[in-house]
Amino acid sequence: MQVPLLDLRRQYRTIKDEIDTAIAEVVETQYFRLGPKVKEFEERTAEYCQTAHAVGVASGTDALLLALMVEDVGPGDEVITTPYTFFSTAGVIWRLGARPVFVDIDPATCNIDPSRIEAAVTERTRAVMPVHLYGQCVEMEPILEISKRRGLAVVEDAAQAIGAEERGRRAGSLGDLGCFSFFPSKNLGGYGDGGLVTTADEVVAGRLTRLREHGECGQYLHDEVGLNSRLDAIQAAVLLVKLRHLDGWSDGRARNAAYYNERFEGSDVVAPYARPDSRHIYNQYVVRVPRRDELLAHLREQGIGCALYYPVPLHLQKCFESLGYGEGDFPESERASRETIAIPVFSLLTEEERDHVATTILAFYGGGGN
Repeated sequence: MQVPLLDLRRQYRTIKDEIDTAIAEVVETQYFRLGPKVKEFEERTAEYCQTAHAVGVASGTDALLLALMVEDVGPGDEVITTPYTFFSTAGVIWRLGARPVFVDIDPATCNIDPSRIEAAVTERTRAVMPVHLYGQCVEMEPILEISKRRGLAVVEDAAQAIGAEERGRRAGSLGDLGCFSFFPSKNLGGYGDGGLVTTADEVVAGRLTRLREHGECGQYLHDEVGLNSRLDAIQAAVLLVKLRHLDGWSDGRARNAAYYNERFEGSDVVAPYARPDSRHIYNQYVVRVPRRDELLAHLREQGIGCALYYPVPLHLQKCFESLGYGEGDFPESERASRETIAIPVFSLLTEEERDHVATTILAFYGGGGN
């Protein structure tokens, strides 16, 4: 049985008429950049994320970059974040001439360990960038307390976490700014690139709006240099349709995760830990296993979709050699990079498919599980 890691064609078939109509409406208007569809999507998404403002941009990477720009992060500054994340998290810090300062992860959640953050703060620290990895919020209260006391901005990398909650508050509403990605594989994915920045501050939202259009403050007038980073109207139209279905899809992922959790209990497979005071949206379902690379090869031979996030932590990437980090500096991140593997969890996974995935994995380790 072939089981994909993600099947967006199935999703499209369930909403085809809505999507096709939404795209056709944009084509009919010939209004492709920003405009009313983008404004409507920003308003709906701000409401969904429990924030006052949302600014659509061209990608999740640009969302992070613009969030740091609006906090005036630049050369000589430091931003604290995790080495166990997608490249963009540290890449945007570097791109602004600032220094990524890494802090190791909590091995249970794979999120940044809040207890290690304050020791990394220096007089050059300007911001903390926690990453809500795999769809689960970081434990934010201690980070917010440290940041308030030390005068630091908190920029949430919520690229994998739209709809995730921390004590009833949604990702993107917890820090000063929240950054989202609408890459096609995300829980809320577009038909191309797209991103969004959320904030409670009207002044910050206004500056973000200017910065995404070259810093333009009036026609052909620029008080500062920005980016060309506009969310286009077709992406907004697609995302508006999908936003109506998002909670149902996230609940479906959670049901599949609960099934796996039960099947893997008592086996060699360590299911992802979900904090009891949070809502995990399972952008990925990532387990820890022995002989990870052997399992990866076996699943691929069996036609079962799987992926590695992230096999080389950022502190060991060649482009960051000058930061001076080395192997052993962040042991939990390095261990996670060797032991974790993502398996199919998308909402339209059939019962037969998920049973086959679980049974194949358990059989590899010589057991049947529950």
